Amino acid sequence: MNPLSARLLLFALSGLAALLAAADTPPKPNIVFILADDLGYGDLGCYGQRKFQTPKIDRLAAEGLRFTQHYSGSTVCAPSRCVLMTGLHTGHTSVRTNGSMKPEGQLPMPADTVTLPKLLKSAGYATGIFGKWGLGGPGSGSEPLDQGFDVFFGFNCQSVAHSYYPKYLWQNRRKVELDGQTYAHDPIVQQALAFIRENNGRPFFCFMPVTIPHAAMHVPESYMAPFRKKFPEFEDRIGTYAGPDVRNPIAAFAGMVTKLDEDVGRVLDLLKELGLDEKTLVLFTSDNGPHKEGGHDPLFFDSNGPLRGLKRDLYEGGIRVPLLARWPGRIAPGSTTDHVSAFWDMLPTFCELAGTAPPAGIDGLSMVPTLLGQGDQKRHEYLYWEFHEQGGKRALRMDDWKAVQNEVRKNPNGPIELYDLKSDLGEERNRASEHPELVARARKLFAEAHRDGEGFRWDAPVEKPASR
Repeated sequence: MNPLSARLLLFALSGLAALLAAADTPPKPNIVFILADDLGYGDLGCYGQRKFQTPKIDRLAAEGLRFTQHYSGSTVCAPSRCVLMTGLHTGHTSVRTNGSMKPEGQLPMPADTVTLPKLLKSAGYATGIFGKWGLGGPGSGSEPLDQGFDVFFGFNCQSVAHSYYPKYLWQNRRKVELDGQTYAHDPIVQQALAFIRENNGRPFFCFMPVTIPHAAMHVPESYMAPFRKKFPEFEDRIGTYAGPDVRNPIAAFAGMVTKLDEDVGRVLDLLKELGLDEKTLVLFTSDNGPHKEGGHDPLFFDSNGPLRGLKRDLYEGGIRVPLLARWPGRIAPGSTTDHVSAFWDMLPTFCELAGTAPPAGIDGLSMVPTLLGQGDQKRHEYLYWEFHEQGGKRALRMDDWKAVQNEVRKNPNGPIELYDLKSDLGEERNRASEHPELVARARKLFAEAHRDGEGFRWDAPVEKPASR
């Protein structure tokens, strides 16, 4: 073959390779991200729940991918959401507690923070948030519309969201007065469905950080009634938290998750109606482990499954959460993965799907290879969490080992617990004395992962959060 022919052949082959690569690259998908509030690892049927059923959410598992080793951003609400928005773990984020600001809202992110919705908006996405924000009150420069969302409807402040019958919600920057009898979850879901319908001709990011099943244990009576009959032994128990007290909060919790399940089904039905099924990635997860407030009994429901700990713990039960991903035609149905991932992976994942570059210096890794079952999946050297309440706590996951340190403020050089999650998922046997080399590695990584931030030094006091 002469040199010219060889060059022409090479050019043709390279062009064919580019066409094949383009054909294998999915178009920008719509992204629906449903974030439950304080839902435990064991609170869904597809993760082992037996006291009530979640058939619509389980459908996401049957038609998509179920993660068994996915972690939230934190063990409480606000920092977990900040991790999701920034792709940074809590050793680096600007929000690491549930601290509040006056007159309403939680600690804000800096106005110039590079956030997930800003990145998706720059990639041509319509962006909407429907539910609880909790990352900066009105006028703080860190309201949803300041941080990249086109549309916002719901609660700005976590404290207001403690009751499902509030006096008002926010629509963008406008306060919408309610009658105190409206179950807030309902108009929030309605607005999310309207956003999907209105933007079905362009890529959209619909973020649904709903408040179910956070306390209080409020749900309309029609959802409670079947569980009153099922759990009559709790009819004399009163759940008190915010807003009206609840008789039989056990029935209320089951009813709340049943209602959430029903509304996930409404989202899926709408996507099918609009012909968006194969164009839309739907994800469902929770912001942290299960709570024990307002009369909820996580032990009765086995809400943390086989895991140790609850919300505000850095044991697995406080931070390991369900994650389901469905994208017909792209994600293999009925599949399961043990890939170790966390909230800070969402930003680079969504950026890759949207065809835009994530910012430098983030902690997350794209999970697109795991979602689509193609290519080599990059893996974390370690995952890290820090929590600045209850004396200070920090934890990290390195391979199958989990290191936990409590009372960090009292003694930053204090003892570190070590667990082998492969053989001891319930973190019952502290192996620190057997593996001093792993404890030393954990101590080194603890120091490496933490950067001091305003109010987030281990040797400085932290104001007790007003919002839980």
